Amino acid sequence: MNLPRPRGVVALLVALTATLALLCCGGAVSALFLGTFDNPKDENLNLLGGNCGAGGPIDPESKLPSVGSYSKEQIKNAAIIINVGKQLKLPPRAWVIAVATAMQESNLRNLGHLGSRNDHDSLGLFQQRPSSGWGSPAQVTDPVFAATKFYGKLKKVRNWESLPLTRAAQRVQISAYPGAYAKHEPIATQIVNLLADGAANAVGNSLDMVCASVGQVSASGWTSPLAASGKGLKRSQKMVVGSGFRTAGRPNHQGVDLIIGTGNPVRSVASGVVSRVKCDETFSGKKDCDVAGYPGKGGCGWMLEIRHAGNVMTRYCHLVQRPKLQPGDKVAAGQVVAVSGTSGNSSGPHLHFEVHLNNDRSSASAVDPVRFMAERGSPLGASQ
Repeated sequence: MNLPRPRGVVALLVALTATLALLCCGGAVSALFLGTFDNPKDENLNLLGGNCGAGGPIDPESKLPSVGSYSKEQIKNAAIIINVGKQLKLPPRAWVIAVATAMQESNLRNLGHLGSRNDHDSLGLFQQRPSSGWGSPAQVTDPVFAATKFYGKLKKVRNWESLPLTRAAQRVQISAYPGAYAKHEPIATQIVNLLADGAANAVGNSLDMVCASVGQVSASGWTSPLAASGKGLKRSQKMVVGSGFRTAGRPNHQGVDLIIGTGNPVRSVASGVVSRVKCDETFSGKKDCDVAGYPGKGGCGWMLEIRHAGNVMTRYCHLVQRPKLQPGDKVAAGQVVAVSGTSGNSSGPHLHFEVHLNNDRSSASAVDPVRFMAERGSPLGASQ
């Protein structure tokens, strides 16, 4: 595995060391490791950029430093998982799923038999059980073999590339805690970007990776809320960001306005759970989000909120009608969840899009969606 070391990786390792220094990677050993990797305050968004995998994964046998609370051995195990995925010609989305799964199952440690704390005969990076046909104890504690077996099972999962990470991982692992994998997706994405030159920002297989464009779901599991073209846009025209985030003219604008005509599909930017659907208008009198809005009417009009892994919440406003979803509904990245419009406080058709950290609806938690999405390999488009 003598693959080239991507340029800038030393700087990334230093940055990730600072980022993960606050993370707790310990905890009692059990059938599953319930880590605390889902705190957005611990996430360095700058680490999510890169060259979309152009430099290839780092050689696991090269000199790898410890990173934060992760030891050199843990980082090496992550590098092995990624390199096995590349050798099997799997797309980087598989690498993210595999690293996140190993984070949950073993904290990226190659675990032997744990005595009374062991879950039956679960062993290795993925807690694979010899008694269930995964291989011999010696085999499943070989990181290369374990990763190969994981990927082999993953490839047999129908439509695994488009499934939410937690569902894809669960169909391989058949865990007693099926929802536990999702919380590791943000950090697993950072690790893949760190060890594979930004590959989590890419689409395609390991032999033909390119940066995700507008409308494509990147390996990180994120995509644009709108397609690259639609009503009100020429097919060759790029998605345009109109009013920006907290500009001098609109300091209280907590999101961005994506210019698009009425009647275009709005998509969930990542897998998640619907947390709110409402008609949000603040003018006095009867609320009426089913008609075109106007400046000064107040509110978001028809509004949808979705919660994602990593305690991220996204908000979609000025929809043409009430979304056909209910709080608690699960959605996948790229799934059509609403239709664009101009309800509420609106001067014309567009999608108002917000990103909030800590699952907090308040303005204090809002971050710039353009930067946030670009750093996840899913650019929103050019500014107007």
